[in-house]
Amino acid sequence: MALTAALLLTASACGGSASGSDAGVEGDLSGTIRVDGSSTVAPLSTAAAQLFQGENPGVRVTVGTSGTGGGFEKFCAGETDISDASRPIEDDEKAACEKNGIQYEELQIANDGLSVVVNEDNDFAECLTVEQLKKVWEPGSKVDNWNQVDAKFPDEELELFGPGTDSGTFDYFTEAINGEEGASRTDYSPSEDDNVTVQGVSGSKGGMGYFGLSYYEENKDELKVLKINDGDGCVEPTAKTVQDGSYKPLSRPLFIYPKASSLDRPEVEAFVEYYVGNNAEIAEKAQFVPLNKTQQAELDKDLERLQEQHSS
Repeated sequence: MALTAALLLTASACGGSASGSDAGVEGDLSGTIRVDGSSTVAPLSTAAAQLFQGENPGVRVTVGTSGTGGGFEKFCAGETDISDASRPIEDDEKAACEKNGIQYEELQIANDGLSVVVNEDNDFAECLTVEQLKKVWEPGSKVDNWNQVDAKFPDEELELFGPGTDSGTFDYFTEAINGEEGASRTDYSPSEDDNVTVQGVSGSKGGMGYFGLSYYEENKDELKVLKINDGDGCVEPTAKTVQDGSYKPLSRPLFIYPKASSLDRPEVEAFVEYYVGNNAEIAEKAQFVPLNKTQQAELDKDLERLQEQHSS
């Protein structure tokens, strides 16, 4: 509890930021912190690691990408300190952790939102249903003209651009739209560089692509974003609609699961505090949507519970 009180005092004095230097241990920490799990959350943990290691060069943070399920397998077996997850832990995973005496806390550290974009001169498509997106992107799709997406649309060749198969964005989009991670048509222009998608869509009147919302916001002068209708009406992707979950199904919360016993090691304790205290900066660096005020308040409470588990 003394640690919790100190953290809260530090956060209050520093505008909510709690880092290794705030705790007075900058440069004194050493050791290795093992993180594994969701490939979608990995950029957040990698950004957190880079920022933290900049202040604590003696600490090495490894970030693996074995997937949310694979990450929980390692975590509940005691092999990692923190598990990255793009969904809440499931009952069988909870049971595995309990069997092995692994205590943890679920910490939401950011929001994830994807944007579907078209050419800025596209004056006919404003909103697409999830069913229409699936018709375009599902495996084996032969849709190659906008009038095949909607009969009201003109005879305009459809050119598709998007992330490559190694991207967490690809995994997320295919699961949300096509119902299975990795399930996608292959006859599109893939790239791990979102700039290539921007250039492709902006250079083709019939272009369509997808990537993170923050990347659209950086390029909104060159592109047009589509609203998405999952059955409850058309919703435009914004920080607000991603934060409140109304932009469905292309928004979701992202989590880390720190192990309570790992906080016995000061480098892990400092890293988790840094991650939580600087989550807005980390989300921005990794191009995700930050927490809203309610989510931030809940995160602070969740961290306190974790610290109580650690001290008990």
